Amino acid sequence: MAEIRLDKFLANRSNYSRSEVKSLLRNGAVRVDSVVESDGSRKIDPDAQSVTCQGRRIQGGSHLYLMLNKPQGYICATEDRMHKTVLDLLPESLRIKGVFPAGRLDIDSTGFVLLTDDGQFAHDMLAPGKHIPKYYLVCLRDPIGDQDIQAISKGIVLSDQTHCLPAQARAFPGFCALICLHEGKYHQVKRMFASLGNHVESLHRVAIGRLVLPENLRSGGYLELLHKDLSRMLKAPDFDSIYEQILKNFSSYSINASP
Repeated sequence: MAEIRLDKFLANRSNYSRSEVKSLLRNGAVRVDSVVESDGSRKIDPDAQSVTCQGRRIQGGSHLYLMLNKPQGYICATEDRMHKTVLDLLPESLRIKGVFPAGRLDIDSTGFVLLTDDGQFAHDMLAPGKHIPKYYLVCLRDPIGDQDIQAISKGIVLSDQTHCLPAQARAFPGFCALICLHEGKYHQVKRMFASLGNHVESLHRVAIGRLVLPENLRSGGYLELLHKDLSRMLKAPDFDSIYEQILKNFSSYSINASP
């Protein structure tokens, strides 16, 4: 990780203002590797050094990356007057300036949402030209048939004549399926199955790229991601291995996907 000024790191990774950071440094409230540090211009490596402020550890890394298992009833926004947001699921110490959900899930959808303050990484993950795959465990009103899978693989045309890119799908036990998209149109999965005469009962995002949501991560829980995790998110699709991994733990995922 590249080095960063101590005062900038504290301001970026906490709710302190720049003036408050200067005051805390002057008053000996900041320690780097257990040693009091008053010089805000000092360069530190957040991944290799421990920084505390007023006795509280400031989470390492120049940027924050969290994998959140979003429950129903929360929206993917930083603030809203009507609904709870995904940021409300975080402890106060992680609700730092600039953290936002990279991408969206509907209020009634669940699963993997990336929370970060790294705008460049979010752009790389969401840019249409990148075609980063996103995998969804979908539970349906009716079972998915071979004709449906073929239609999805060719590219569904929605009711408003919007053309979807070719996608991948495979059936799971019961009325469930795994679907892999390479784009993110509005309510796309629900609209695709509506075009096939089916109805999505629940939708649970289980993976982005090759990074899979752990089946034992509780609803509303989160994990801090490492750089090796981030690189997996940007890798090319591997539908077969993702399918096998989800199938192996299908009962746990299907519970998470239930309303």
